[in-house]
Amino acid sequence: MKTTRRSVLLTLPAALVALPAAADQPHMDQALGHLRAAVTELERADADKGGHRANALKLTRDAIAEVERGISFARHH
Repeated sequence: MKTTRRSVLLTLPAALVALPAAADQPHMDQALGHLRAAVTELERADADKGGHRANALKLTRDAIAEVERGISFARHH
């Protein structure tokens, strides 16, 4: 039991340091997850959609990049 407590206590500070980075933009992080899921679904869809599927993939990937840049900007300002 003491070994378990010790390992938890030793890893706890590292976990607390990591939390603000992940939780500082909860809505942006959620949006990022949804956009990534959208990419997965679009990739699984049938390819022939008159170019609209391919364009949606491009725009969704562009949106992911924008959200990532927004998160990064907020963390540094």
